[in-house]
Amino acid sequence: MRVAIAGAGAVGRSIAGELLENGHEVLLIDKNPNSISVERVPMAEWLLADACEITSLDEAALQRCHVVIAATGDDKVNLVVSLLAKTEYAVPRVVARVNNPKNEWLFNESWGVDVAVSTPRLMSALVEEAVSVGDLVRLMRFSQGNANLVELTLASDTELVGTRVGDVAWPQDTALVTIIREGRVLVPGKDDTLEGGDELLFVAAQEREEELEELLSAISGAQ
Repeated sequence: MRVAIAGAGAVGRSIAGELLENGHEVLLIDKNPNSISVERVPMAEWLLADACEITSLDEAALQRCHVVIAATGDDKVNLVVSLLAKTEYAVPRVVARVNNPKNEWLFNESWGVDVAVSTPRLMSALVEEAVSVGDLVRLMRFSQGNANLVELTLASDTELVGTRVGDVAWPQDTALVTIIREGRVLVPGKDDTLEGGDELLFVAAQEREEELEELLSAISGAQ
């Protein structure tokens, strides 16, 4: 898979390294000569150019990319790169970094963004996840389909403990995608039983989050 990353700072380089280790082809784009550090990610392609310019993106052959990641520290740049990638080059998947949480509402399909990753939101969500049991924590927003990646740690006194996954009447437009149990990642099957302390990851429509939280937090024996 060919991936272009706009922004060759610490975030962009880190993403590039991970993708290269997984066998993908990566192009890093940055207009700042000081950010062009080929020795730090030697297996990547590098392009000194302004990713907000059509001529630069033509040179990068963005139409051959399967994914574009707008990873600069400037939200305005990330929005422009996302919009150009989607509208001018029909890139199938566009992922954008959100630096200022106040701008998160802009990062949607109108700007060509398929997945918006807000670092401040993700960090705060991880803090919440570390201290909260029984509370739904939103980890990531998917612009298309108005869906979110959410997590909840199942308390040991809830009704669903001991219930088979296939027997749970999950809310509409929600999908249990992963169970994390004692450090292991489990792909849930209908015969798997939920246990207290399970970290459950769902993809859920935003309007179903409250219903999902109520289901997962219902106390066993409550009237």
